[in-house]
Amino acid sequence: MNIESRKYYASLSALLFFFFFTWSSTFSVVAIWLRKYVGLEGTDTGVIFSCISIIALCAQPLYGFLQDKLGLRKNLLLFIAVLLISSGPFFMLFGPLLQWNVVIGSLAGGLFIGMTFHAGIGVLESYTERVSRLRDFEYGKARMWGSLGWAIATFFAGRNINVDPNYNFIMATVSGVIFLVILLRLKTDKTNAFNSLEHGKPSGITIGDALQLFALPRFWALILFVLGTCIYSVYDQQFMVYFAHQFQDEKMGNEMYGYLNSLQVFLEAGGMFLAPYIVNRIGAKNGLLFASSVMAIRIIGSALVEGPIMISAMKLLHAVELPILLIAIFKYNSRHFDKRLSSTLYLVGFSCITSIVASILSPLAGWGYDKIGFADTYLIMGCFVVITTILSAFCLRGDKMDPVEHNTSLAEIKGKTAT
Repeated sequence: MNIESRKYYASLSALLFFFFFTWSSTFSVVAIWLRKYVGLEGTDTGVIFSCISIIALCAQPLYGFLQDKLGLRKNLLLFIAVLLISSGPFFMLFGPLLQWNVVIGSLAGGLFIGMTFHAGIGVLESYTERVSRLRDFEYGKARMWGSLGWAIATFFAGRNINVDPNYNFIMATVSGVIFLVILLRLKTDKTNAFNSLEHGKPSGITIGDALQLFALPRFWALILFVLGTCIYSVYDQQFMVYFAHQFQDEKMGNEMYGYLNSLQVFLEAGGMFLAPYIVNRIGAKNGLLFASSVMAIRIIGSALVEGPIMISAMKLLHAVELPILLIAIFKYNSRHFDKRLSSTLYLVGFSCITSIVASILSPLAGWGYDKIGFADTYLIMGCFVVITTILSAFCLRGDKMDPVEHNTSLAEIKGKTAT
């Protein structure tokens, strides 16, 4: 890695670190905050998560298309930086708003959180992945710093929630300011930035180009896979409540969850460092199937085991699953789809579908937690992941492809579909 590449690696790693630090400061213990300080039940919390997912669902395709049009320009990231800085004051007002009116509060929370974090992270991750290919460094090694940011913030958030939740929100705003400073210092002076596209000029990508993805069978095969794997976001939403209930002292449970989540994400960061080597060795498709299988074991295992130690062991499997999933999804997309649409593919083919499923399942999961319990709800989720994993083994494409097909451009695809 040359000096120029190191500069980009360091800057983007720092951006990922402080994005996730901000996100974790406000969101890592949000279910506990909503239940303990705002006074909401599991079903109401599920409605809030559903609203977040619906807004993210609307924002993600727009964000993806805009970032592909912008190429390496930072306009959209600057907008997200402003939202990150505003996250602390927003959450301080979010609680009273929910107590006044759950519906209005849920809509407001869904709008802000969905646009800032759940859609915003896809922009930053796809931007980093694009630069990593241009500057010749592994995306996973940069993404590792995002995991570290989440882990460090969660370590403090689990303790602060027992003292004053506003401490977490203040941390978030300070972190957002640092994110903005780093972003302003990041220079994207690479000419001929993507394929033959000149940096700073329109990329030539149109809405029609993006919509053309829906005509490709391999895109729908990817969607099938994501339908199962995105269950992990629903599983994680209120897991902190389930874990805290394993302890007689709720405050101890909250604090121990902070430590558990920090340990998980520290291990996840190590996984991000190793995942590129693993995926390069076993292939992108096998990486996706492996990650999905571990996810199924984790969710079903959470339903079958008892006690904080064994439940913690199941949760820590996330540190194995997520790094391989993220690395494999980017490598699979770059191998089987037009690279110019990397942001659109990630934000529509992965993030957007995740939001669709989460918006539907979050209130159902919240109802399940209240009515049949966490364990039985997790068992149903895990069985769904098993089914989609088996189907995906037949539908996803292998890494070896016909060179002619691999090099097919959007124009050629259009010509085939037109005839």
